[in-house]
Amino acid sequence: MEHDLVVFVPGFLGSRLTRDGRDVWSECGDALLRSGPSARALEAVALPSGLGDEPPEDRFRLVADGLLTAPDSLPGLLSCAGYPDLRAVLGDPVEDQYVPFPYDWRLSHRLVAEELAVRVERELTRWTEQVARHYPDRPDDPKVVLVCHSTGGLVGRYYLECLGGRETARALVTLGTPHQGAAQAVRLLTGHGIGDQRAGNGGTGDHGTASSAATRRLNEVLRDFALALPSVAQMLPVYDAVRVAGKSRRRTLADRRYPVPDLPTALVEDAFSFHRRFLEAREAHRRTDAGGRLPYQVYCVGSTAYETVLTVGLSADGLRHETADAAGHLGAGDGTVPRDSAVADWAVQDEAEMLWTDGRHADLAGAAALGGKLAALRKGLPVTGMLAGDEKIILHAPAEAVAGLPFEVAVLGVGLRERNVRAVMRHLASRTEQPVLFDPDASGRLRAHLEAGPGRWLLEAVAEDPDDVDRKVVTLYAG
Repeated sequence: MEHDLVVFVPGFLGSRLTRDGRDVWSECGDALLRSGPSARALEAVALPSGLGDEPPEDRFRLVADGLLTAPDSLPGLLSCAGYPDLRAVLGDPVEDQYVPFPYDWRLSHRLVAEELAVRVERELTRWTEQVARHYPDRPDDPKVVLVCHSTGGLVGRYYLECLGGRETARALVTLGTPHQGAAQAVRLLTGHGIGDQRAGNGGTGDHGTASSAATRRLNEVLRDFALALPSVAQMLPVYDAVRVAGKSRRRTLADRRYPVPDLPTALVEDAFSFHRRFLEAREAHRRTDAGGRLPYQVYCVGSTAYETVLTVGLSADGLRHETADAAGHLGAGDGTVPRDSAVADWAVQDEAEMLWTDGRHADLAGAAALGGKLAALRKGLPVTGMLAGDEKIILHAPAEAVAGLPFEVAVLGVGLRERNVRAVMRHLASRTEQPVLFDPDASGRLRAHLEAGPGRWLLEAVAEDPDDVDRKVVTLYAG
């Protein structure tokens, strides 16, 4: 595997989207938070409704000119820490052997998979002509190792099973991929992505009518934007993700007895169709594969360390949404993708084969979460099943809060008082930063109350002896 072509497929938000060299998404996201919730702020990155699997017209088209290298977020859905150290994580493959695949993450995963197929065919042909110079003693001709973060795994698996990629693949590695979707996508697409939308609660604590109104308006703007993005619809959960008050059994989004309010039926149908088409292709191949086994290996990395939206809740009559933090709606995961959804159950028959870590969804393609595991995998060395350490620190902070109002952050871990814990809060646009001063509480946690202006901020906590770091993107919006 060490001589194979390595293709990295980033996830949602993982590619820079530009027009005439300008980072359009970054500009629009900052404008949305600075000026208050307005659809106008997102005009330059919006897509027309009903695009489906087609590419957009020129006036809606953006150029994916490279991988994201700094943290970013879509409020109400997920964040991405970027991929600044990816080559090192992969074991430093030679330059011609490593292919990053930036793409327009707004578009349908079916369309992007077709683009991936064209790119991989071209790059594998090129690498096959060059490989002898670097690996003269290789055991066979090179194949492809696909390393996919987040929704990039949905693109990768569709390419392999539906578009013929399995013929030249050596391995598929998924890092926090929502193989069965993520319930947080339901909340975003129904206008509940940020906070609890009940009257009097702004989602970050009870800050009164003004912040509540701003939260509702921001959710409306984000919902309208996301409804036109095929990729978000294809993140909808296909597992039993709906809890109805008073009912003992969970249901799928496709259960017509309890349709989720404000969630368009067409989006649900597309999500299930996308998943079903992949499984049908996999089953068709299973009948002809030797012993029903895949011709390539599958490795999955998932996390269990953070509370994650597992289900969406409906009232007993099915007409109203319950708050996301109600009992039973949160479970273990990486903060975005639930634990079980990160398992490629179509390929991984025993969960003991999973590689569990304690990283956040945003960081699962980074060295802190993976250590040298991907490098070991490429060299054919054993890869252990547990990546988490006993001395991990965990930074707790809200994903969103109201600018100018205090919010609480905390650090959890073992022996924090003796580990010289330090933290900073860094504005992603201006790069300005401010120190975070913690006070210990009776339970041993370190706590702080912070406030800052609107924008996307990176919180980073560092501990010593043993060294560890945790980061989280916090979005502050105008109240």
